[in-house]
Amino acid sequence: MSSRLFLALLLCIAASAADKSPEQVRHIILATRHLGAHGLGYNHSSLIELSHKLSAEDIPTMIFLLSDRKLTVGLQFALASQCDAAITPVRDAAAEHKLDFLAASDVMDLVTGFSGCTADARQQATAMRDELEQLRRVDQERAAQEAKRQAEEDARIQQNGLKMLDPEKSKELTRQEREEIFHRSLKAMGLSENGPMTPDQKKLVDRMYRSMVLGESSPHRNSQN
Repeated sequence: MSSRLFLALLLCIAASAADKSPEQVRHIILATRHLGAHGLGYNHSSLIELSHKLSAEDIPTMIFLLSDRKLTVGLQFALASQCDAAITPVRDAAAEHKLDFLAASDVMDLVTGFSGCTADARQQATAMRDELEQLRRVDQERAAQEAKRQAEEDARIQQNGLKMLDPEKSKELTRQEREEIFHRSLKAMGLSENGPMTPDQKKLVDRMYRSMVLGESSPHRNSQN
């Protein structure tokens, strides 16, 4: 084996050894808790330990673990321990709703107060906290507008549903409006047109579709005419 090939092999082995699994990162974070007035928790000593036991290469794994709600506070400390390397990933995670905006701001506060971070990193964290607040406000406004739009849409479909009770007014409804009412009715019943259903439920849904969307009379109605 040539020296160049041997060196490449050593580098590959070293890289593999440096990679930590989500479970390893989780174990490291939990192991840095300290006993305090309120039981086991995280403090400045935790930040120092995490900065030595984790690296910037572990940040994607930390982001992946954000779905583990039991690890939320520990992950904030773990991310903050990586100082400037974690600032942009934390911002992106908040923007993608993987991390709450307020929790992301807490990470920035930890970076700002961590003596292991450089002055430049602390300054970046302070600026990012302001940016996160702006993003939070924009996100809240967007959510409020979407909720308003959805409420108006639901009210419109509900009003059209009432029209279906009147034979004359029901003729004013378009095919699309009838389908909206049909799907809303299915949702209220806890069913989905393409979801799992029992044979009886399938028959019921078929009758509903023919009546509500196609406007066909049921056999029972025809027998009365």
